[in-house]
Amino acid sequence: MFESLSERLERSFKILKGEGRISEINVAETLKDVRRALLDADVNYKVAKTFTDTVKEKALGQDVLTSLKPQQLMVKIVHDELTQLMGGSSVDINLKGSPTVILMSGLQGSGKTTFSGKLANLLKTKRGKRPLLTACDVYRPAAIEQLKVLGEQLDIPVYAEEDNKNPVKIAEAAIHHARQMGNDAVIIDTAGRLAIDEQMMNEISAIKQAINPQEILFVVDAMTGQDAVNTAKEFNERLNFDGVVLTKLDGDTRGGAALSIRTVVDKPIKFIGTGEKMDALDVFHPERMADRILGMGDIVSLVEKAQEQYDEEEARRISKKIAKNQFDFDDFMSQIQQIKKMGNIKDLASMIPGMGKALKDVDIDDDAFKGIEAIIHSMTPYERANPASINGSRKNRIAKGSGTTVMEVNRLLKQFDQMSKMMRHATLRQGVQHFRKRRR
Repeated sequence: MFESLSERLERSFKILKGEGRISEINVAETLKDVRRALLDADVNYKVAKTFTDTVKEKALGQDVLTSLKPQQLMVKIVHDELTQLMGGSSVDINLKGSPTVILMSGLQGSGKTTFSGKLANLLKTKRGKRPLLTACDVYRPAAIEQLKVLGEQLDIPVYAEEDNKNPVKIAEAAIHHARQMGNDAVIIDTAGRLAIDEQMMNEISAIKQAINPQEILFVVDAMTGQDAVNTAKEFNERLNFDGVVLTKLDGDTRGGAALSIRTVVDKPIKFIGTGEKMDALDVFHPERMADRILGMGDIVSLVEKAQEQYDEEEARRISKKIAKNQFDFDDFMSQIQQIKKMGNIKDLASMIPGMGKALKDVDIDDDAFKGIEAIIHSMTPYERANPASINGSRKNRIAKGSGTTVMEVNRLLKQFDQMSKMMRHATLRQGVQHFRKRRR
């Protein structure tokens, strides 16, 4: 996501490298490149022009601060303006109402049904809600079935009436059902078309009028670029929706929709979808996105993802084992599972400043731990608990059982041994520091 735009912007800022002052000549040259980069990223032309004009106005004639060079100052100005362009700050979903009714809108193929499942999962696991998914796409049988599969997978109830072809009545019945069953959030998945048509608009307008939802979300495929912005504009004129959801931001998207849509429809981007898994859903933070676009990483989001998977009791248990030099392959496997729950490995790495560019051409498989897991699963419980017991014959058996080579088994054992020593050294050092603080 945004890799091409990040590279182009970085090249643009190099024009100012070594300059003692931002002048009209060098800023014009830089911003010409910046505007071209934005247009190539499929940013709306008017948005790109207004953006560069604002940056130029703020940059011209500014003396370089003691701690800043012209290049750094321009990066700061562009960062601040990118943040404002995308909304300035995150906007939360409205969860008032009893139950809260959330209406989904968008074209077919935008990812409405998948997002409905992701949102229900987020409300259940992070907001303490008891959501009800509602199937109101009466034209595509697969949509009802897909929602039921997602509901079963997430252990979230789904309301559907396969024989009823009136989505307004289904939505009303779902809300009544939710009140009876104690569900405090109703997510209504509506029908879409391959293109905007009058029938679809009339139908979703009728649903809105009948149920008066607390929140209307417009779901759009980020890979459609400027078409996404134009579609959002038409839907907003009819529905006056509350927020935008950008899906498939993990795909080969140039990012123009994220940079344009907020300005064109004057509605906040509330969520971004970053993968197929049901937990691959993030609240949209404009400042963090600006950080990523300019290659600064996103440490805050990375820490938040780690905290979500952090188990304090498990961490204490592991620390004790490390201190006693008892850290084994079962513990190692437990740590791998926690890392995997955080999401796509390449996306996580790109949140570290400088890593996005370094990993640009590196293909990191989502199953990067597959070989390691296969080797560990091929060990006996005794071997996992006692890594030192793994001799030559055991290595041969483990290699055959995991479909790997003895060389790969040896490499893992060596890396595990080095890692265990480093972890023990770090744990002991922390213990000494803690002891010294207490003595003071």
